Amino acid sequence: MKPFLIALVALVAISVGANQILTEIGFSTSTAGTSTGNVRLTD
Repeated sequence: MKPFLIALVALVAISVGANQILTEIGFSTSTAGTSTGNVRLTD
């Protein structure tokens, strides 16, 4: 049971840390998932 709890704590710590790092460098899903500069629309 103890290794499982340690793994859960590590998972939460890694998730929160990754979120903070990605937010700090300006990476977000809204900017990664949309692009208006590379869209070709035909008439």
